Amino acid sequence: MPKPSTQFVCQQCGRTSPVSFGRCPSCNAWGSMVEEPLEMPATSVPRHKGVPASHPVRLDEISGDAEERLNTPISEFARVLGGGVVPGSIVLVGGDPGIGKSTLLLQLAMEMTSSAYGSHPVLYVSGEESERQIKMRAVRLLRMENGEPLTELPKNLLLVTETNLDTIMEHIQQVKPELVIIDSIQTITLSEFSSSAGSVSQVRETASRLRELAKSSGIAVFVIGHVTKEGVIAGPRVLEHIVDTVLYLEGDRYQSYRLLRSVKNRFGATSEVGVFEMRDRGMVEVINPSEAFLAERLVNTPGSAIAVTMEGTRPLLVEIQGLTTRTNYGNPRRTANGLDINRVLLNAAVLTRRAGINLTEQDVFANVVGGLMVEEPAADLAMSVAIASSLRDMPVRADMVLIGEIGLSGELRWVSQMIPRLREASKLGFKAAVIPRRTSHAEALPSGIEIMEARSLQEALRLSLIDHESSHPKGK
Repeated sequence: MPKPSTQFVCQQCGRTSPVSFGRCPSCNAWGSMVEEPLEMPATSVPRHKGVPASHPVRLDEISGDAEERLNTPISEFARVLGGGVVPGSIVLVGGDPGIGKSTLLLQLAMEMTSSAYGSHPVLYVSGEESERQIKMRAVRLLRMENGEPLTELPKNLLLVTETNLDTIMEHIQQVKPELVIIDSIQTITLSEFSSSAGSVSQVRETASRLRELAKSSGIAVFVIGHVTKEGVIAGPRVLEHIVDTVLYLEGDRYQSYRLLRSVKNRFGATSEVGVFEMRDRGMVEVINPSEAFLAERLVNTPGSAIAVTMEGTRPLLVEIQGLTTRTNYGNPRRTANGLDINRVLLNAAVLTRRAGINLTEQDVFANVVGGLMVEEPAADLAMSVAIASSLRDMPVRADMVLIGEIGLSGELRWVSQMIPRLREASKLGFKAAVIPRRTSHAEALPSGIEIMEARSLQEALRLSLIDHESSHPKGK
């Protein structure tokens, strides 16, 4: 029988099969098996039996000096990368369509080519936009505060619209840049593969060639990747294993704030976050995110509490709002925005069962102001107090933060990084904090803020809620 000339490849995990499946057996994705031409493996050339190309090196002979990073003018970007751009690294940047990936990287390229930051030559390769469109965005990014456009554009920033990787490699050899930006990886193709752009074979081989380029030449490569409706970078998962760093640009399309989150970094801390605000002049750094998230807060309003969440190594103060209203249906609703719905259900059950806050006939709505997604259990206490505050119509102290995880028995549990959380709250002017009772006093707590330790949720409610009549925390 003649050998098949096509195969079915899962566009999510890369599994190949001679027949089609409605559901991929490996990753369980529906409708992801796409028919592609069968790629013939490249013929391997046997290496000469003489001196090998590589040789083992003793560990103590390897230089331990940290590699010098390229100066990154955008401090929030440098924070997420771990201190700056590492020469010879390959970075993958993903995000929803229209979130600002191209704008952020073009802004980075323009500032790195300026004389104030070393005038590094940068090559911007676009497979989606023309050079004219990119220049229009660049002119918009150069507008000053008064709206007058600047006439001087970067001279070391070179643009090319190309989708063939071999041609792109030739441009790189001619230009010899220190930074290459590929927008996007799903549009780049290799001529020796007959499959369409964005397929598993094209994306995997293109990323591998770019990695070899970065490691052999010392050029830093930034690659933009599309994101699927599930919120992951389109293409095989092996793409994230090829690159050194994976960054996600997140944010609500109805909010102006954007979060650049590191989910993988071989040269720095993971889960680090940089905060930006989308304006007419592009992405503007938010140096103090906690202040920005609390700027429009109404003081002494029932249903509002302040939590301190950790995004990587950075503590952020966010406002968590809770609202209860009598349900008009048989089953009360539980709605969460910016919070894990399972945590909302758990805390609502603990409030009803352990704290005497009857929510069986109440619709419960929980929201995080500013478009931030808070998933850690340290926000349980603030969420529960905000819900109880709305039901009892009793505000929380305006100068108080609430930190702690809630157990099913109604107990408060200690969370990690408590000292940095309290220091950040004290720096922003908060005078009191309700935290779980400590089991160990090995590390001293900050002295600039009043610490109220509570063992249970009921005790925390008495310390945090203000009685309208006495204007003091209930129970005091």
